[in-house]
Amino acid sequence: MPLRYTLRQLEYFVAVGETGSIAAASQQVNVSSPSISASVSQLEEELGVKLFVRHHAQGLTPTLAGRKLLDHAATVLREAAALRDLAGDLSGSVRGPLAVGCLSTFAQMVLPGLRRSFVEQYSDVRISQIEADQSTLFGLLRQAKIDLALTYDLDLPRDLSFVPILELPPLVALSETHPLAHLPAVSVEELAPYPMVLLDLPLSADYFLSFFNAAGLRANITERTRDMAVMRGLVANGFGYSIVNVRPLHDLAPDGKPLRFVPLTGDQRSMKMGILMGSGSDHTQLHKAFLAHAQNWIESRADRLLGAR
Repeated sequence: MPLRYTLRQLEYFVAVGETGSIAAASQQVNVSSPSISASVSQLEEELGVKLFVRHHAQGLTPTLAGRKLLDHAATVLREAAALRDLAGDLSGSVRGPLAVGCLSTFAQMVLPGLRRSFVEQYSDVRISQIEADQSTLFGLLRQAKIDLALTYDLDLPRDLSFVPILELPPLVALSETHPLAHLPAVSVEELAPYPMVLLDLPLSADYFLSFFNAAGLRANITERTRDMAVMRGLVANGFGYSIVNVRPLHDLAPDGKPLRFVPLTGDQRSMKMGILMGSGSDHTQLHKAFLAHAQNWIESRADRLLGAR
């Protein structure tokens, strides 16, 4: 008798295996916990093996059979996705799921609007998103957990392919009462004595501090945060200046206090915003459509992202 299970059941099974709990899997695939639990139970009954050991209030652990089947299930899902992508390419259609990663420093300013614009043009596409730091995005791409990522050309590894879209020189964020706020532009020499609020994300922090190192200076770091909104709030409330590459739509911190953004002078390396993908793979019609759409969408908003008013 042939086995009767669905790709959806395999998807839920893999999600539980990756997250270690029904609740976490429910959030990952955006399906109710009872549906996930019922699906896993049905798959166990159909396969005739116990897939997980259930621990009260401590999640689930894959059994030996479950661990072996997880790898095969993930392979089946990848092959099914490849088959769907091939069908879309052969038909010339743009459809199917698309997992997009985005660097957390500018995700709030770029990704929601870009997603809305894309799905309005391609209604058969279902996009999921994740925001992360640069190193995490590299790992997600290598594990095929995302299809592509919107990010900067920051310490890019050779096994990934980057398509640049927009060059973004560094800007200095200041409170309106900062002693340097009246200047049309500032240098690292002028900034060095003042307190700095460092956006302390992997690779990004090294990039910002490299401006001072190249000048033989040391930044006076008094505050660190991984949150862009918190950084703007600290700057606006006089805890120090910060350095960014993307200017927010409004020159206001989350608490409503004003900010000023001025160019950083000197021979500082600009960041290039673009799309990062796996290198050497054949990209589908969907991937190509998203890349072209992202290029047009971001370029049309270049003045805002570059800080022009």
